[in-house]
Amino acid sequence: MTVMDHPTANTTGAHVMAAALARHGVTEIFGQSLPSALILAAPHYGIRQVGYRTENGGAAMADAYARVSGRVPVVTAQNGPAATLLVPGLAEALKASVPVVAIVQDVHRKFTDKNAFQEMDHVALFGGVSKWVRRVADVERIDDYIDMAFTAAASGRPGPAVLLVPLDVLDERPELAPDVPRRQADLGHWPLDRMGADPDRVSEAARLLAGAERPVVVAGGGVHGSQAVDALGRLQELGLPVATTVMGKGAVAETHPLSVGVVGYFMAPGARAAHQRELIAEADVVLLIGNRTNQNGTDSWSLYPEGARYIHIDIDGGEIGRNYEALRLKGDARLVLSQLCEALEAQDLSAIHTRRPALETRIQEGRAAHEREIEGLIDWDAAPIRPERLMRDLDTVLPEDAVTVADASYSSIWIANGLTARRAGQRFLTPRGLAGLGWGLPFALGAKAARPEAPVVCLTGDGGFGHVWGELETARRMKLPVVVIVLNNQILGYQKHAELSLFGDYTDVVHFTAVDHAAIARAVGCDGIRVETPEAFLPALEEALGKAEVTVIDVVTDEKAHPPITVFQGKEALDY
Repeated sequence: MTVMDHPTANTTGAHVMAAALARHGVTEIFGQSLPSALILAAPHYGIRQVGYRTENGGAAMADAYARVSGRVPVVTAQNGPAATLLVPGLAEALKASVPVVAIVQDVHRKFTDKNAFQEMDHVALFGGVSKWVRRVADVERIDDYIDMAFTAAASGRPGPAVLLVPLDVLDERPELAPDVPRRQADLGHWPLDRMGADPDRVSEAARLLAGAERPVVVAGGGVHGSQAVDALGRLQELGLPVATTVMGKGAVAETHPLSVGVVGYFMAPGARAAHQRELIAEADVVLLIGNRTNQNGTDSWSLYPEGARYIHIDIDGGEIGRNYEALRLKGDARLVLSQLCEALEAQDLSAIHTRRPALETRIQEGRAAHEREIEGLIDWDAAPIRPERLMRDLDTVLPEDAVTVADASYSSIWIANGLTARRAGQRFLTPRGLAGLGWGLPFALGAKAARPEAPVVCLTGDGGFGHVWGELETARRMKLPVVVIVLNNQILGYQKHAELSLFGDYTDVVHFTAVDHAAIARAVGCDGIRVETPEAFLPALEEALGKAEVTVIDVVTDEKAHPPITVFQGKEALDY
C-alpha cells in the first residue's frame, strides 16, 4: 500500500515520486540530500539514502549496484555543478550498458531561463551520456515520467535515463482522486523486455557451429547483464571452448576444461591466456555474445581472425557487425543462447565430441605452459612487492561468493589476469565502458550495498584511489565494510609505461610524492594496514576479510611492474 492508494491533503510531489520509486523496488537512493524534499519523503516508503561525498562517486556506486543486484538503481543530484559531476559515471554506464536512473533537481519553474542559481541546460548536458532525458513539469505526471525513465533505462540496450525535476514540482500538492486507477507495474529489474532472435538465423548459426572445425565463443559483459550464465554453461557443455572479455570474466568457471580465459590486449608472456591465443586467432567460426568488439577486447582488432565466419548475439543491433561482419542474432543473450542450444542439440555434434578430448588437452597444456613461464618472469619475494604476488595470495583466499572490483588502468588487468573465476557467475566488476580512474572504491560500495552479505574486495592504484579518498568516510558512515587494496607505487603506472613505450621518455607528472594510505584510512575511523614486504600481505588480507570493518591495505609495490600488455612486449625502455 502506498500514498497513491490513499492520498491525503499532505501528499506532495515528493511523496508521489518516492512511492513510485518504491513500486519499482527501489530500496536505496544514492544521493547527497538533494532533491531534499524527495530524500525526506523516501524513508516513509522503505527507501534509505546512501549518502555519497561526491556525485561522480555516487554515479559509480549506482552503476555497480545495478551490475550486482539486477535492479535499476537511482542516483540523485542538484542542478548545476553537482549535475555535471554525474556525467562521468553516466558515461561509463552508457558505454558499459548498465541501467541507472538519475533524478536531478532543477530550478523553480517560474525561474526558468532567468539565470537562477546554478541554472544550466541539463538536457544538453546529459544528452551525450544517457539514453533518455526529460523534464517533468506537471506534478500529476510524476508517475508517468518515473515509469518512462525506468523503461528507458532497463529496456533494449540498458543505459542511463535522466529525469529533471523542478524543485517546486516536488513541493506541489497534486489532485489525486482516490477512485482513479493507479500505475502498478514494477519496472525496476533488468533486462526489462527479453526477446529472442529470428529462428531461421538461429538454425543457420547452429549449422555453422556444428560444421565448424575450430569454433570458439567469446563472451562479453552482456552475458552477466542478461543473467545468461547458465545458458552459456549449457553451450559450453556441448563441447565449445569459451573465452571471455574483461567484463565477461566470471561468465564461465575458468577451471572448466573448455575455458580459455580472458582474451584481449594483455596476452603477452606472463598472461594466463598467452598460450591460448591461437585458439582465437585460428578459429574458423567465432560466436560473439554481448561483446562490443572494442579495441582492448580485440587487441586493437588484431586478435580475431580475418577469414573466420562470425555469429554475433547482442541486444543492440548496432553492435552486431560493427567491426566483424556477422550472422545477426539480435536479442537477449539468455533467450538467444537457449534457442541456440536447442538448435545445436538437434544437429550432429559427433565431430565436436570427437575433438573435445584433444581440445581440452590443448587448453590444459596452455595453462601449464603459463605456470612454467610465470615462474621464470616474476620474483615472488621481491620488495617492493610485485602485484602478481598479491593476486596469487588473494586468489588463494577469495571466497567464490565474493565480489571483486577494480579501478581502471592496471588494476583491472591485475584482477582479470591474476584471479580465477572458480564458478560460473562469480563477479569481477571493472569500469571498462570508458575506463576512467576513481571507480574502484565507489564500485565496491555500490556492490556492498547490493549484496551486504557478500565479501567485497577492491583493488586500486594510488592514482585512482586519490580521486576518491573521501568515500572512505561514506563507507564507514553507511556501514559498508569493504576491503580496499591500494597498489602504492607512487606513479601513474600505465601513463608512465605507455609514454616510455611510445616515446622512450615520460612526462614529469606521472610521479607522486609518498602517501601513507593506511594513515588516511585511520584518520577517518577505518582500519589501515601498511604492507612493505610480500610475506606480510596474506596475513593482513586474512585479517581484513575476517572483520566487518572498512579496511585499507596500503601495499608498497614495484613501480616497474606492468601487466603483460602486448604492445609493451619487447620495449627496452620499460627495462629501466
